[in-house]
Amino acid sequence: MIHVVLHEPEMPANTGNIGRTCAAAGCVLHLIEPLGFRLNEKAVRRAGLDYWDRLDVRRYVNFEEFLEKNQNPTIYMATTKSRQTYVDVSYEDGAYVMFGKESAGIPEEILLNYRETAIRIPMLPDIRSLNLSNSVAIVVYEAMRQQGFGAFELEGQLHRYQW
Repeated sequence: MIHVVLHEPEMPANTGNIGRTCAAAGCVLHLIEPLGFRLNEKAVRRAGLDYWDRLDVRRYVNFEEFLEKNQNPTIYMATTKSRQTYVDVSYEDGAYVMFGKESAGIPEEILLNYRETAIRIPMLPDIRSLNLSNSVAIVVYEAMRQQGFGAFELEGQLHRYQW
């Protein structure tokens, strides 16, 4: 299982999409306040479709409370500032991956303590960043791939025809 941590997310649709990814991948979603929206907003629910009730969502007042309640876990910090990419690390079962808010990322004051576990998604130099929900999906599915996808369905089925 992977733990997805959002530090001060701002956009309800992104969080809804991330919730849907977490539900599909069996991830726990950790939300560190302040949030830029209320979790009951229509945009969150619409993006998460009918999967929101299957999601394990945990909220924290701040980063310190998150660390305390999760007993100072190893956290992979997704940031454009890292030198190592998201495929350069081995994600253990139960790994935590943290993503920052859409407008500013993870505060550098936090990143300074996570140099060894900071990761980035490569992109062209003139692009500032990817969409937050896309970034979460990329990293979560790489972590799942490394873990062999566990009990996930690996074969698709046609609805009306046979392969």
